[in-house]
Amino acid sequence: MTKKLALATVAVFVAWGILDFVVHGVLLAKYYQESQALWRPMEEMKMWLIYFTSLVYAFCFVFIYTKYITDKQLKTGLYYGLTWGIGAGIAMGYGSYASMPMPYPIAFGWFAGTMVEMTVAGVLVGLLVKAEPAK
Repeated sequence: MTKKLALATVAVFVAWGILDFVVHGVLLAKYYQESQALWRPMEEMKMWLIYFTSLVYAFCFVFIYTKYITDKQLKTGLYYGLTWGIGAGIAMGYGSYASMPMPYPIAFGWFAGTMVEMTVAGVLVGLLVKAEPAK
């Protein structure tokens, strides 16, 4: 199971990186530019920390599925990812919107983007982490 855990963690991390680029670098870029006073300038961003936290988050996502989900199949992974996406997305998007003066499209983008990213991650773990055959 350790190999599956590592492979799925890397797959989720890479998928999130690609989707983050699309969501934040393309779809929301205009809104970040309009509200630049809220964010660190690009040259001050701590990219290593962003990648590190994303890797730890991917590991935790995959670990919980690997360790605690017994019905390991694509459909279960899809529902796991979607459920996680709704919970994390509402907290990130609208929880942040409640306390920060960010433009609404960013809040919605964080919510929707997180839902998509987690659902994709759920599909990946559903495909990559299968139940161990009975001995």
